[in-house]
Order: sequence, then C-alpha cells, then structure tokens
Amino acid sequence: MNCMDSSKPEFVAVYGRRRVGKTFLVKKLLGSRFCFYMTGVYECPKSELLAYFQEQLWEYSGEKRPKPKTWFEAFSQLRDYLSKQPADRTLVVFIDELPWMDTPKSRFLPAFENFWNGWCSARTDVLLIVCGSATSWMVKKVLQSKGGLFNRANRTICLQPFTLKQCEDYALEAGLSMGRRELVEAYMVFGGLPYYWSLLDRRYSLAQNIDRLCFTTVGELVLEFRRLYNSVFRNPEPYLRIVTALGTRQIGMTREDMVRALGVENCGRLTNCLQDLELSGFIRSYRPFERRKKGTVYQLVDNFTLFYFRFMRNPENSHDGFWLSSVDSSERHGWEGLAFERVCLWHERQIKEALRIGGVQTNTAAWRSAKRPGGAQVDMVIDRKDKVVNLCEMKFTSAPFAIGAGYEKDLRNKIALFKEETGIRSSVHLTMVTVDGVRRNERSGIVQSEVTIDDLFRP
Repeated sequence: MNCMDSSKPEFVAVYGRRRVGKTFLVKKLLGSRFCFYMTGVYECPKSELLAYFQEQLWEYSGEKRPKPKTWFEAFSQLRDYLSKQPADRTLVVFIDELPWMDTPKSRFLPAFENFWNGWCSARTDVLLIVCGSATSWMVKKVLQSKGGLFNRANRTICLQPFTLKQCEDYALEAGLSMGRRELVEAYMVFGGLPYYWSLLDRRYSLAQNIDRLCFTTVGELVLEFRRLYNSVFRNPEPYLRIVTALGTRQIGMTREDMVRALGVENCGRLTNCLQDLELSGFIRSYRPFERRKKGTVYQLVDNFTLFYFRFMRNPENSHDGFWLSSVDSSERHGWEGLAFERVCLWHERQIKEALRIGGVQTNTAAWRSAKRPGGAQVDMVIDRKDKVVNLCEMKFTSAPFAIGAGYEKDLRNKIALFKEETGIRSSVHLTMVTVDGVRRNERSGIVQSEVTIDDLFRP
C-alpha cells in the first residue's frame, strides 16, 4: 500500500455496505503495522466506548492512563502516545465502525476533527484509516463534510460486493465444489457479500447450506435481516417500511407510489431515507425508459433482502429441509426468474462487454408499458449512443431456452409496444440473457444477440 511510503499525512476512508469485507481488507494489508486500533460498538454508550478506548490504548502503549471523560481528552492521550513513537515508524491508526462512535451528544466528531486538523495534518508520518458500514453516514459526515472534515480524506476506497467471477475464485480457494449455475443460484440468495459466502460449508451442497443457514432455528442468517438494518441505520423503522414496500414491486416504485403505499408525506425525510438506502447498496434509482414521463423509480436490489421477503419471513418455511423440498415448486421457479434478473442488474458491465459495447456510451433503464401495465415490461433496456437499443430478456432455465409460439408472440407485441409508446427511432435489438443460450428453432431468429452465464463471469 503506497500510503506507507508517503511523505505527507494520509487520511484514508474505507466505506461500503455491511458484510462486504472492509475490516478484513484493512487488517490483512496493515494489521501488523497498527500503532492503534479501535472499533466502534453498536448502540454502546459514550462512557463504555471511552473505557474501551482506554483499554486499547493501554494494550498498544503498555502504559496505563486514567479513563478519559471526553473524546477530546481521549484523543489527547492518543496524541501523547503517538508522539513518543520512533521517528522512522509510520503511525498507522485504524478506527473501525466510526459511525457507531458518534453517539448522541457525545461530541465525538468535533474531537475527531480536532485530532486530524490539529495534530495529524501537521505531521508527515501519520496514516489514519477510518471505516464504516453506515455508508450514508460515512459519505455525509466524512466524504461530503461541510465542517471540519471538509476535503480532508485524501484517499477513499468504496469496497464493492464480489462479482460472480470473484465469487467463483473465492469458492475455488475455499474448496467449495460448485459449478457456474450453482454459483449463480448462491448469488441469487447471498449476493456478492464475502461474509455470507464464508458461511458456506464445503461438506454440504448449496441447498443444504441454505437450509442450514436460513431455515433452521439456529441458522446463522435467521436473524440477519433485522440485524443488518439495525446496524446500518440508527432508526431503522422508516427504512424497513420502504424496503418492505419496494419488495412488492419487481420493477420498483416512484416517490408518488411510495407516498400512497406508506401513507407518508412527500418531504425531505423521505428523500433522506431513499438516499441513505441507495448509498448503502440496498436500492437503486433509475430514470424509466419512458420518453413522455418524468420521475425517478426506486428498486430494491439487495439479494438477501429479497430472498428474506420471499421465503424467510414466512414462519411456515422455518423447518429443516425446506429449501431442499421446494426445489420443484412453482414459487421457487418464479423466484429464480426474478432473482436471475437481479443478478444480471449487478453484472451490467459484463453484459455490455459480451455485447461488445463496453466502450460505447450507454444509458441503462427499465421500461413498462402504459397501455399494458400488468404485462409488457423490460427490466433492462440499454440505450446506446450508436443508435441501437437492446431490450434484454433474462431467463433462468436448466437447459437451452426454447422460444415457443406463445412467447414469440409476446416478444413481438412487447417490441411493437415499446416502439409505439417511446417513439424511439433507434434500431431495437432483442437480447436474450440465459444460462445455456437459446435453442435454435424456427422462432429463434427473433433474437439479435445472446448473453450466457459464462459471459456474466467475465472479470
């Protein structure tokens, strides 16, 4: 890490959603070089955090100091200890889960700002690393601060979930025997979050692992949904209401839809909640591909949340072997189709690379018919600068996908409606994203381009 060889003070902010591996990354790179390390504790009062700070400082310095009464006093003790370190040592300070330390009325943030501005920034040997799972807090309070931390973080790392290729590499390293179709199925449930993948036991099949983790009374992910939102948001209830509402709409909801569904005011508080959820990676916002309409649509894209809503919150499913026994159920097949579409949304770049338009300026959105709102819709529309629009149809099947007479008719009607309602003048190409490709028959000629799951595993 070139920060270690810098000739100026370095302030590194590492952020990203919970369970993505931020702490692991920092400890793996620099754990042996820490001069001081402390992590915030969820819903821990200021007095206990200060006691923990004292213990950590004692462990690193070997010198017992009185328990600080304020954060200003705590950082003063830290400065005193760091000042006594050898001149040739880089002073690596790692404060993990920074948002959890900023408890109400604690004045943690002013003290932290003073620590950096009043001491660290005047030295050439300090490497300060802060980390947080409350992504919206990290962005608003650190990266976009309008106060004492304005423009102070000179290096940022936004850690993203694994792609399918990275999950495949992880599975190989962990000794998990999984083919690509099975890896996609795992991604449908766990997304690309390394922590969830680390819970998979190579002695069991994927279905057995999902049962063990999600559908037994002692499963490690049985209570994860509530833990996840509680740990990211101080007041999780408004956020839970929003994601619960979004979980009922495949293509998403506008603000007006949410106001009606939730019975709330269309005000700044709703804006803040939506922004926080998007910064935290639970939802995405996009402009629908409807040239005559305006307005942003918000869509729930967190795989585990969607899986929880579909299966885990139903108490009737909480028994050993539920997932194994549901393999051929209609509910399972319906979920697989929708979940595969979410996987494709997370791999938009790989789809563009497969279509050889990675270097073409594009805009990706979704579209639904105003004339047939319950039927004709496309979850991924790629509007290209070269005057081509790709309508992407995603199908998750166990064999090459065969286009039947009824589906061909639906596709032709969908394309016709899309052209009519949008008034698009670009060429419209039908793109099929499938597991093993499209079976060649008298109807497959309607497809201009294909993407398979092997393409989704591109680096």
